[in-house]
Amino acid sequence: MIGRLNHVAIAVPDLNAAISLYRDTLGAKVNPPQDEPDHGVTVVFIDLPNTKIELLYPLGEDSPIKGFLEKNPSGGIHHICYEVEDILAARDHLAASGARVLGTGEPKIGAHGKPVLFLHPKDFTGTLVELEQV
Repeated sequence: MIGRLNHVAIAVPDLNAAISLYRDTLGAKVNPPQDEPDHGVTVVFIDLPNTKIELLYPLGEDSPIKGFLEKNPSGGIHHICYEVEDILAARDHLAASGARVLGTGEPKIGAHGKPVLFLHPKDFTGTLVELEQV
């Protein structure tokens, strides 16, 4: 059901320092920041030959990343994102298998302009999983 790894998301306490690290130290192609108010984050995508890294920085007081950074002040891996062909079919299959879909269960539009869902980390070996329809 899952396809390729779309990205690994890393929450960062200092977005400019993280951008510099990936661009200047590691020599990666870093895209401009984009605010995602519906998700409470500012994201920066870093293009790699085989996937992407998504830097996450809090946007607003209610940002879910703010709480993550309070628990992990240095930042860290927040979630991994897998591609799926049909997000509703994937959701229904996972729910029937006992996996918990976070939120209302209805897909939201993600940073790539495509439908996304998140799956409870307790159902996936402690890893928050995002599914993105391609």
